[in-house]
Amino acid sequence: MDAADTDDTAETSAAAATDDTSETTAAALAEQQEALTDLLVALDAADWAHPSRCEGWSVADVVLHLAQTDEMALASVEGRFAEEVDGLTAGLGQAADVDEGADLMVARERGGPPAAILERWRSGAAALRRALDAVDPHTRVTWVAGELSARTLATTRLAETWIHGDDIALPLGRPLPPGDRLRHVARLAWRTLPYAFARAGRTLAGPVAFSLRGPGGEPWELAPEGGTDPATVVRGDGVELCLVAARRVEPADTGLVAEGRDGAAVLELVRTYA
Repeated sequence: MDAADTDDTAETSAAAATDDTSETTAAALAEQQEALTDLLVALDAADWAHPSRCEGWSVADVVLHLAQTDEMALASVEGRFAEEVDGLTAGLGQAADVDEGADLMVARERGGPPAAILERWRSGAAALRRALDAVDPHTRVTWVAGELSARTLATTRLAETWIHGDDIALPLGRPLPPGDRLRHVARLAWRTLPYAFARAGRTLAGPVAFSLRGPGGEPWELAPEGGTDPATVVRGDGVELCLVAARRVEPADTGLVAEGRDGAAVLELVRTYA
């Protein structure tokens, strides 16, 4: 299950990008959801049963997972996260990890009509957007990996909607254009590097900068605040960085170049989920 992975302690090591306001993040999430909707409404029954890029999951299973996790995110914003998780996992026993828990949740509800799954996801996604629009973006909310800001929760939902959209679209031979909105996903991966290193029991040698190119050739520059020189710089294609952070592509299979003391470790540990 892709999940949130940052808190304010991670944010202290990096400056907020000027274009990453709650409004632009919410707009990017809405655009990503609309792109996925356009794909899903055009699918037939065979497409919904087609294997996705997620091992053991069909296209329908992936959409069901997105519906379940959007419902969890909505409950998080509304202050009822624990109750929602209890309802989704009741009777499933103790999962060994987050991925096993997600698989059990999908397995229990698998087999519904595609139209019903699509409507569940669309209505839940819309409700989540409304809730995120209404909440102070700095509000702390509960998520799988702990507390985070509502704005960061919106970014993690963008990341999950994007990568699971690809998990559906690519096996069907209907790739979705990535869009400049993925700069928010790259920024999430950059800001949460201290968290990723801490989870691995490691420590960053110093600040990290990303010098990336967006899908249209636009620069995605993410650098330490105050003009601090980075100890490590990652350069290359921004979408490739996002794919590495989402664990869909190995760093060696990209053109990314990491220079500095933590170069190899950053590409190994960077992530957009817990």
